[in-house]
Amino acid sequence: MAEVILKKVEKEYPNGFKAVHGIDLQIKDGEFMVFVGPSGCSKSTTLRMIAGLEDITGGEIWIGNKCVNEVPPKDRGIAMVFQNYALYPHMTAYENMAFGLKFQKTPKDEIERRVTEAADKLEITDLLKRKPKEMSGGQRQRVAVGRAIVRKPEVFLFDEPLSNLDAKLRVSMRVRINQLHRQLKEEGQPATMIYVTHDQVEAMTMGDRICVMKLGEIMQVDTPLNLYNKPANRFVAGFIGAPAMNIVKGELIKKEGRLAVKIDALELELPQEKAKKVEAYVGKNIWFGIRPEHIKSHETHSNEASNYASGNISIIEQMGNEEFVYFDIQGNQYISRLNPDRIKKLNLSEDYSFWFDMNKCHIFDFDTEENISL
Repeated sequence: MAEVILKKVEKEYPNGFKAVHGIDLQIKDGEFMVFVGPSGCSKSTTLRMIAGLEDITGGEIWIGNKCVNEVPPKDRGIAMVFQNYALYPHMTAYENMAFGLKFQKTPKDEIERRVTEAADKLEITDLLKRKPKEMSGGQRQRVAVGRAIVRKPEVFLFDEPLSNLDAKLRVSMRVRINQLHRQLKEEGQPATMIYVTHDQVEAMTMGDRICVMKLGEIMQVDTPLNLYNKPANRFVAGFIGAPAMNIVKGELIKKEGRLAVKIDALELELPQEKAKKVEAYVGKNIWFGIRPEHIKSHETHSNEASNYASGNISIIEQMGNEEFVYFDIQGNQYISRLNPDRIKKLNLSEDYSFWFDMNKCHIFDFDTEENISL
């Protein structure tokens, strides 16, 4: 069990490219922290620096109460699960899981006990005599996780471990890793887990907290719900959530004593509480953001007094229990998330009236892109 602390950590390559820009992060004992961001944001590089597989060029990394800048990977108390499983093809699942323990000269009966326990936790006992080529991708990944568990590390590091699996397997492995984290905690062996993914759905469903990264910098660290409901900036708002938040350029105006967002000819009135927070931006350009589920049908909100707009429907994605409706208002495209059971059947190229729930909207500074409506 260990806290992981990054202090002004940097990574600069010999050609002068700076991949990580002095990041600070504190990961608590026993916490499940997820690094998420688009490809090239240096989340895997950061993980590899924590593991000791990549040298840092500035700052400090602490695991427990020890600075590990000069400590080799094998002595950092970490275990890593890779994207490509990294199993020895000539060894059985048992031998793969036991290999690290044999290398540490662990007694044979202790190896047997740990491998059996880990296999039981991951429901792979019947696979222990098989070699990797005789297993599916999901089974191989469970063996790789088992190999990490038997070492009883202070910190588990996962580098996009599910990206090679099909959609159904990804979901079941996601649940299994979450269960493992909880089970270890219940057994009095809480493990700090750091998990890298580019999939924001994975991040939202797995992490105690999520670290959102962009181009080697941390954009926001918070719980999944806070990231979703209170994004600190335009990048986080657009990255977290599926479908993505609608974000368009607008202007804040004052009309008859009330503040409104003006997007071309469309005017959407702000509620008083939100208006107070952004009053200083009247007359300025801003970014207006609203999630698809907060653009609703006029049929379900016909009692509201304002903030209706007619849009021309361009795409309808049928999801079974809901519809993602793409529509156009004066050249700006929006997405609405609607319940098909509560409205009439929609058709492509039809003009339809939507209601914008402005209590749930976000306003971002046009230049800094910081959320000024929180």
